[in-house]
Amino acid sequence: MINNDILRRLRYALNISNSDMAEIFSHSGYTISEGEILDLLKKEEDEGYTVCSDKLLCLFLDGLVIHKRGRKEGEIPAAVAPSSRLTNNDILKKIRVSLNYKDEDMMEIFRLAEFDLSKSELSALFRKKGNKNFKLCKDQLMKAFLTGLTVKYRK
Repeated sequence: MINNDILRRLRYALNISNSDMAEIFSHSGYTISEGEILDLLKKEEDEGYTVCSDKLLCLFLDGLVIHKRGRKEGEIPAAVAPSSRLTNNDILKKIRVSLNYKDEDMMEIFRLAEFDLSKSELSALFRKKGNKNFKLCKDQLMKAFLTGLTVKYRK
């Protein structure tokens, strides 16, 4: 999925205002203006559209964890390295941590999106990449999760 789309969907699902988004970014040590946020939220065809890099999305997700759960004592958030690629698995894991979801909560979100996922399929998404049971989180799965979040928090 395109990072901008993930950012837009998360913002809508969790009902996050522009000022709250700026605050969330600030938790990870990044300063962003509301104008820059609006450019990130625009669609690709809109004038002024700005691409949301993996690093920027990671900063937002790390800030979201701190915003929702608080900062750990003495911990400085680790930003993704510029050469690292942020995967859907990484994004799903950061959202899960920020919302303090357990397996049952995650499965409920997928059910709300009318997407059947077994507990073993879910746990495979959170395994290390080299593990034999690792499963790649494809765009369809990520969209279903974000849709389920929207159903839970907006309807």
